[in-house]
Amino acid sequence: MPTRTPSPRNAMSIDVEDYFQVSAFAPYIRREDWNGLECRVERNVGRILALLADKDVKATFFTLGWVAERYPQVVKAIVAGGHELASHGYGHQRASDLSPAAFLDDISRAKKLLEDLGGVPVVGYRAPSFSICKGNLWAFDTLRDAGYRYSSSVYPIAHDHYGMPDSPRFAYPVRDGLLEIPVTTVRVASRNLPSSGGGYFRLLPYMLSRWMIRRVNEVDGESAVFYFHPWEIDPGQPRVAGIDAKTRFRHYVNIARTEGRIARLLEDFRWGRMDEIFLGREASARPAAPSLSPA
Repeated sequence: MPTRTPSPRNAMSIDVEDYFQVSAFAPYIRREDWNGLECRVERNVGRILALLADKDVKATFFTLGWVAERYPQVVKAIVAGGHELASHGYGHQRASDLSPAAFLDDISRAKKLLEDLGGVPVVGYRAPSFSICKGNLWAFDTLRDAGYRYSSSVYPIAHDHYGMPDSPRFAYPVRDGLLEIPVTTVRVASRNLPSSGGGYFRLLPYMLSRWMIRRVNEVDGESAVFYFHPWEIDPGQPRVAGIDAKTRFRHYVNIARTEGRIARLLEDFRWGRMDEIFLGREASARPAAPSLSPA
């Protein structure tokens, strides 16, 4: 009887930021007011670490320098748990809103801070709001020059805040020495559909999300990249006043159910760290994908 090939391990990732740092709240919450707001990221990351330990899963934590600077114990707990420490930049500014010099300063500051606190190399980066797109492909050169080995900053879908739907769906060398690892989509009827977490995971029925990840594993033969935020498991977070209906829906929909859904997801699939899956031995069998050149 033929031996069944196991499904690929998928990459579990967490974008470590607090509820008030979400890009959609930028018109409502001033950056200079962040220090005066109730921070909940420490307790929420603690809950996530406990959940991952219970399920014996290692993950990648894309951590804001702003958070690390104020909560160094969060960084140390991530590393102590055997997880990958990666960068989400320093101040949660969209890469597309920064000049090349300001972007270099942001990603270099975050990398040094995280490495000093965690005592481990930081080789991965994810842009806030997946904000590397056709208008700022120079950011890949800057990431490589700053010492990063991979980025997970492109979402190959059409979206009103981000997205590059014609980019490759799976990991590809975007520059010499730099891999881009997009968050996961499913190809249906010539369109890429989001299947990797965030608000879509909270909105869609769990069974549909599970089907999409399984399709990527079994039909495409690829590892999926899933992501979520600490505030997404926190139904008790302060409600932001005055936001428009669209933003309110996107941020708060099904937040009370997210932690339970994540627990199910951790049981239904095999998971690991992004660096181990895409830079380690598991990456050697992956076919090369076309590089993305500057526009």
